[in-house]
Amino acid sequence: MLGSDMGKGFLVLLLALWAVPSNAAEVLSIGDGDTLTVIEGNQRTKVRLACIDAPETSQSPYGKAARQALKSLLPVGSDVTLRSKATDRYGRTVAEVILNGSNINHSLVKSGNAFVYWQYIKGCDRQTYSQLETYARRGGIGVWVCSWRNTPTLGIQEKQADQQQEKALSVQRDQIMECSTGTAQGRALLSGSG
Repeated sequence: MLGSDMGKGFLVLLLALWAVPSNAAEVLSIGDGDTLTVIEGNQRTKVRLACIDAPETSQSPYGKAARQALKSLLPVGSDVTLRSKATDRYGRTVAEVILNGSNINHSLVKSGNAFVYWQYIKGCDRQTYSQLETYARRGGIGVWVCSWRNTPTLGIQEKQADQQQEKALSVQRDQIMECSTGTAQGRALLSGSG
């Protein structure tokens, strides 16, 4: 009977691994804090990290820090596994990137170098991403370093519905950019109108 249970467990594990498309790849370059280029077999592929959003490189100092963090986590030549989720409107593969069993997307959120991209969380472990962002936010790590981080609205994540949470976190992103630039310029940069 024990062998039968082990066999069932092994089958469940295989099915779980099979359900999420995974591709072996090698890192060729880092674009910014949430994009990279890899080679899969003999094909170059642009990858947008799934379920997270890092500040743009021009959004100093956080954008440059996010890019540097990704470069440190994924040196050129690293062998990675891509857990593909979709293809975005720019033709990039949207994926979680795994290096030696470690989820790089998770690492960027936990280190405060990226936000959870609540609008595009589908297909990712919502609870884990939420816990990692809460850890960074409460610790004032990375993009969460500004002094307003302890305002009451930040408790929304644990107390209110997802839609309210996402709206509050979007407002917080604007505030982070204002903090980093000292002006409302951050809001324009974040929205793409700056």
